[in-house]
Amino acid sequence: MVRRRSGGIGGSRHARLAGAAVGALGCVLSLGPAQAETLNEALVSAYQSNPQLNASRAQQRATDENVPQALAGYRPQIVASLSAALQPVRNLLPDNTIQTATLKPWTIGVTVTQNLFNGFKTANSVRVAEFQVLSGREALRNTGQGVLLDAVTAYMNVIANQALLETQRGNVTFLRETLSITKKRLDAGDVTPTDTAQAEARLSRGLADLNAAEVAFESSRAIYAQVIGNLPGHLTPAQTVDRFVPRSRQESIDTSIRENPAVVAASYDVDVATTTIGVAESSLLPQANLVGNVSRSFDGDINLGTKRNDQATLAGQINVPIYDGGTAASQTRQAKETAVQSRLVLEQVRNQARTAAISAWISNEGAKVALTAAEAEVKSAAIALQGVRREAQAGQRTTIDVLNSQQDLTAAKSRQILAQRDRVIASYTLLSAIGRLDVRTLGLNTPDYLPEVHYHQVRDAWHGLRTPSGR
Repeated sequence: MVRRRSGGIGGSRHARLAGAAVGALGCVLSLGPAQAETLNEALVSAYQSNPQLNASRAQQRATDENVPQALAGYRPQIVASLSAALQPVRNLLPDNTIQTATLKPWTIGVTVTQNLFNGFKTANSVRVAEFQVLSGREALRNTGQGVLLDAVTAYMNVIANQALLETQRGNVTFLRETLSITKKRLDAGDVTPTDTAQAEARLSRGLADLNAAEVAFESSRAIYAQVIGNLPGHLTPAQTVDRFVPRSRQESIDTSIRENPAVVAASYDVDVATTTIGVAESSLLPQANLVGNVSRSFDGDINLGTKRNDQATLAGQINVPIYDGGTAASQTRQAKETAVQSRLVLEQVRNQARTAAISAWISNEGAKVALTAAEAEVKSAAIALQGVRREAQAGQRTTIDVLNSQQDLTAAKSRQILAQRDRVIASYTLLSAIGRLDVRTLGLNTPDYLPEVHYHQVRDAWHGLRTPSGR
């Protein structure tokens, strides 16, 4: 008589478990209430509430204030002054008599200074401030892209880790049933203790893998809450954004060099550095000011017998720098070197953008191939498990063969889950690399933050301490 060493694996109950294992990913991705959260809703939440993005917006609003500060150079400067004193006086007169008095002089006045020419410093300072605003907007756009990409990654990691968790739970259930039946077979003398030990070892490994999956899932939930602003609920499957990305690798590179916010910001930084040279050179040129002063003094000199003195002056001033110790010349040379540096940085950023676009394109194409291969592997592994089960029933396979086949299926399913995650993230990464990962491109249901609104609110403000938001 030939003893079967299948461990009793292959009943209809196990067939149902194997089928459930094959469909674990599909179940996780499809189950959920009618009001399940979508990726676009998560992106909206991150776009509105992410602290990093809101901090960058506040920084940009602060940068906007550089423009009215520079424009102040065109406007008159008005200063009011008030002075008061206690002045004891002791005079020796020609007849050797002494005259004493305690004066209480005080003066009030207003001085108005209007710059007429300062070596084009104000004009160049305004241009520098405006270029800084434009550069800051691109930096803000770059931060926004990074936050949205982090949100996509966090969203997909939660979905993937939840699917991996369900896969490991199904695997543990299968292994528990296998061990139970193997023990019954051992009691009946159909298998040896080796079969039971093998089943117990695989169950222990399965429990360890389940624990690791639970840890990864909870960690991804915490990261999701950090990036998006709330704990994840029932997340729905996400689609790729291939419809928004270029059709070819070269087109991706060209678009990235032209539209990547890091590249555009670096180009504005070159303009800032170049214009700063003119600001430094202004210290070498003459300056002309028109100064008006009105003052009134009380308790003047007792010798003149005056009680009040009113004065009004209007004067023109021209200051021509002769030598300042070399400070202005050094600042001009420094600004020129900074401009050279900014051009080199721009070239470096372009190269980085080009590399990022190539890498993102290759990763996106590779993710497509990996997902197709993973799906085929899961399908083949499921068929193989069914075949090994049938052969085990006929005594042609051992318990370890069935356990190995189950392990292969679990590993294949895990690779499929990760491939699906990577496929979505890769498409968003490519969209970010070319500079188009934004609210308008994705069609998110939220108003787009427009930094130019605040800029126009404060650009021509002559006074006022409150911000446009009321603070």
